[in-house]
Amino acid sequence: MKKKIVLAYSGGLDTSVLLKWLQQTYDAEVIAYCADVGQEEELDGLEAKALKTGASKCIIGDLREEFARDFIFPMFQAGAIYEGQYFLGTSIARPVIAKGMIDVARAEDCNSFAHGATGKGNDQVRFELTCASLAPDLEVIAPWRMAEFRAQFPGRLEMIAYAEKEGIPVQASAKKPYSMDRNLLHISFESGMLEDPWFDATVPDVREMYVLSVAPEDAPDQPEYVQILFEQGNAIGLQHEQLGELAAQLGIASTGERDGYTLFTPYGIMRLLNLLGGRNGCGRVDMVENRFVGMKSRGVYETPGGSILYAAHRRIESLTMDREVMALRDSLVPKYAQLVYNGFWFAPERDALQALVTESQKPVNGEVRVKLYKGNIMAAGVRSRYSLYREDVATMEADPSNAYNQDDASGFIHLNALRLKTTAFRDQRVQG
Repeated sequence: MKKKIVLAYSGGLDTSVLLKWLQQTYDAEVIAYCADVGQEEELDGLEAKALKTGASKCIIGDLREEFARDFIFPMFQAGAIYEGQYFLGTSIARPVIAKGMIDVARAEDCNSFAHGATGKGNDQVRFELTCASLAPDLEVIAPWRMAEFRAQFPGRLEMIAYAEKEGIPVQASAKKPYSMDRNLLHISFESGMLEDPWFDATVPDVREMYVLSVAPEDAPDQPEYVQILFEQGNAIGLQHEQLGELAAQLGIASTGERDGYTLFTPYGIMRLLNLLGGRNGCGRVDMVENRFVGMKSRGVYETPGGSILYAAHRRIESLTMDREVMALRDSLVPKYAQLVYNGFWFAPERDALQALVTESQKPVNGEVRVKLYKGNIMAAGVRSRYSLYREDVATMEADPSNAYNQDDASGFIHLNALRLKTTAFRDQRVQG
């Protein structure tokens, strides 16, 4: 049977070369698929470029709302963060992209699924584990794991020469200092000069690298406040003195009003928080992380809106979530984050964890006010009618209602000290 391949296509040098190579190598029909997950202007002219390169079709799937609603928001409900720093922006985008590719493969009767992820990275795993979960019958083609492909293209110079020879319309430079990947949640930067972990990515000479955020030192000298309305752990509305103007600037329509808040879809919330966080220098992360395939890599990330959402969500949970429920959920955060990072979004264990997370989020309702200032996201108020905080219990002043009897603490301490005393007496006996 003639191969009919759906290819994850971005229009860059690698996937453009890959499109032509697949046609020539397999005598195949190739459908270029690009998932719109918030790349903005990077999608301009993409369809024409793919068709000129030889694709039989170029399908651009608008997955922005699905990405925010069904992937970003559930992940943030879980409080997932990888190795204490990374908001998983690239990791969480791969399963929604792969799902979109599989939907196209089914609709177009494709029998093969191809991607341009390298054999050294995490993305190959994320794409292929999603395919294994949702379409195990599709053949997966991963050229970077083929010796003949690597022999033909040992580096970017050879790919640029091939593109010129084949008339592939790409803009590429052999001296590009880094690579970047953008979506609604973040932008990641890696390779090039960033492969040296001693390289300072905050110096003025490389500030133009950043897209979503200003440097904290260049952010406004006055703080900016934003209030976020949460319902069952999801942000549903915002308050800001310029909200109407900002929404109009981004072309974001509200979905209604509630309690003085303007309501937006998850996509709208992310766009607006990205703008607010970005202009205040929030959400930059520079880290050396542990890849699933075994190596360490250095990545620089911009996650302005996600960093605000993470901080605000944690704040509303602190008021509304039971201590032991929070401790249980928090104990699972490293595992949840690892599952997302390693590509197991559609695995049964992630589904099981998500069910627990969803249950834990039922009382996480209320309002959070945060103060944005030169890269900082500061708590500036939280309230909820689901609050577990009782001022009459927590107060250090006299409590006429006797809601908390301090005398009770004596027995509490004695019981908790019993095993410690027993151990101490044993050690004294053994040593004496």
